[in-house]
Amino acid sequence: MTIQRNSAMFRLKPALSVLTVAAAGILLMPPAIGAQQSIAPTEVLNPKDPPANAIWLETLDLSKIEQGFGEARAAHSVENNPIKINTVTFPHGVGTHAVSRITIDLHGAATHFDSAVGIDDEVGTKGSVTFIVRVDGKVAAQSGSMHGGENAKILGVSLVGAKKLVLEVDDGGDGISYDHADWAGAYLTLVPGSAIKPEIATVPVVPPRLMVPPAEPRPAIHGARIVGATPGRPFLFLIAATGDGPLTYGAKNLPQGLTLDANTGIISGALKNSGPSNVLLTVRGSKGNSQRMLTIVGGDHKLALTPPMGWNSWNVWAGNVDDPKMRDAADQMIKSGLAAHGFSYVNIDDTWEADRDATGRIRTNTKFPDMKALGDYVHSKGLKFGIYSSPGPTTCGGYVASYQHENQDAKSYAEWGFDYLKYDWCSYTDVAGGNDLAAQQKPYAVMRKSLDKVDRDIVYSFCQYGMGDVWKWGEEIGGNCWRTTGDIDDSWGSLHSIFESQDGHEKFISPGHWNDPDMLVVGRVGWGTPHPSKLTPNEQILHISMWCLLSSPLLIGCDMTQLDPFTLALLTNDEALDINQDTLGKPAGRVAQDGVGGEVWARPLADGTHAVGLVNVDSEERIVVVKWSDIGLKGRQPVRDLWLHTNVGDHQETYGVAVPAHGIVLLKVGRPSRR
Repeated sequence: MTIQRNSAMFRLKPALSVLTVAAAGILLMPPAIGAQQSIAPTEVLNPKDPPANAIWLETLDLSKIEQGFGEARAAHSVENNPIKINTVTFPHGVGTHAVSRITIDLHGAATHFDSAVGIDDEVGTKGSVTFIVRVDGKVAAQSGSMHGGENAKILGVSLVGAKKLVLEVDDGGDGISYDHADWAGAYLTLVPGSAIKPEIATVPVVPPRLMVPPAEPRPAIHGARIVGATPGRPFLFLIAATGDGPLTYGAKNLPQGLTLDANTGIISGALKNSGPSNVLLTVRGSKGNSQRMLTIVGGDHKLALTPPMGWNSWNVWAGNVDDPKMRDAADQMIKSGLAAHGFSYVNIDDTWEADRDATGRIRTNTKFPDMKALGDYVHSKGLKFGIYSSPGPTTCGGYVASYQHENQDAKSYAEWGFDYLKYDWCSYTDVAGGNDLAAQQKPYAVMRKSLDKVDRDIVYSFCQYGMGDVWKWGEEIGGNCWRTTGDIDDSWGSLHSIFESQDGHEKFISPGHWNDPDMLVVGRVGWGTPHPSKLTPNEQILHISMWCLLSSPLLIGCDMTQLDPFTLALLTNDEALDINQDTLGKPAGRVAQDGVGGEVWARPLADGTHAVGLVNVDSEERIVVVKWSDIGLKGRQPVRDLWLHTNVGDHQETYGVAVPAHGIVLLKVGRPSRR
């Protein structure tokens, strides 16, 4: 057979050799630099035992691998099939999925790492990934972009004297769909006679890096500083405020058609005219008063001018949701104080549907005996109400969906009082008639027209997992927010892969149109069987911080009746929430990486300052540094730590701090230049 060399890969380092593996031939390994011996071809493809002084990668504890979908599997693909890359079957290896990271503490016991890499045949020609091998923080080998159906490539690196090996799979820059990545025939050559073996590193659980300030008795106003609505349609806004009560509310310069209930802080009615109105809000309590401006904008398609904040039933209840649980969530939104910090939506996900009557009108099942009454109950608290459906014949849960009944369903949603629609792709694949961009856009455009026909403002959320780079066209089709990834779960691999995949998407976002990397997984979650989030405390802080930096919708997914103090502290940090709700509406992007796990994410804010996240994706604490030049600043700048609620002084050109493993330090940098 002919072995094809990738000349670009051979220019990297003397320690790196790369070959491609032809589908019909024999797998050849390059000379193992630093290893004890060269490896014969048959020892890689069909060995009975690992090479001399070597162990298979699959023999390590794979449960500690971080990845964005599924579970890493020994000698099998991520979907539990035999590992196969372009028809070549490998009896050994690790099947994983982008974005993934295998961090191995070598303990000085290894001399070489070797592996064939590629996308598993179970996804055909789909998927695109990059394999990266880091040794003690430096890139020692990388595959370049690889796609489904291509020959495997071979990576081999010296580990002589090394302490840490990191095996990464990146998503290729186009999201993680179909990125079924194999480390095929992978093994570590060991120092002969070594009593210590390499092991996959674990992240130490350390106390969360946050300080909960004492409750402030003086009134303070929180939440959105701008809200939009269509003139003539129902308007509802709850002034979010904290402080020792009883609180009374005032609003100066309310636009025509709106009134304020001074005892509840609920602004309601219907706007008479288009255009902006600057309303001076006032909240008075037993320990003083507070004022803040709220801009109310009247016009067509002016919804969600800041990312929606609220709660959705799926991540905790899944198919066990019902009317009493929804009422409990609304009650707790008020009692817990979350509404006082700006959370306002209470959304039902799937499994509320029954069937259609003789006229085609959709009916609710016995779990929801009176949807209109439930909506009225939610609205009576000043909160908003959300619903779920699919453009296909059935929902993800197999319930009746909206296909060919879009006008009827939109009318029902309006009559029941819904303010938010999550529209989930699901079975639409069966009727789409193709997979090109026009087919992906069509069902969302159809429902957009149906929503425009009803006499109610309904925030429109596309749930189609980022297909067709939805962030590039979601606004054009009429969405207010759109899912950019697959479903989240409460694991580091899921969280990490999702936020890393958001880099670059921020350039397509503007107020009223937001990227949605899925709902929050803090507190008691469980998709029908609730349990405390499996994310460590610092991972949960990172989760909330990144969603704020990214201008993501903040939809809580936990049991609202079991809110513990830590979860409440996460969800009521007004300094973090203010970043999410910033009126400039420019999400963060990744502006720097140090190659050893440190990342800097940053965004400009409306007051002229910058929000900065110093992120550590490594498995141990490390110092992460932001350079002012990377965020458009220079000279001495004040820095505030938003989870410690502490000013940390003025700093010249840079600021660095120790960040816990899988953690973040969230900062506000600069001097306000405008209010």
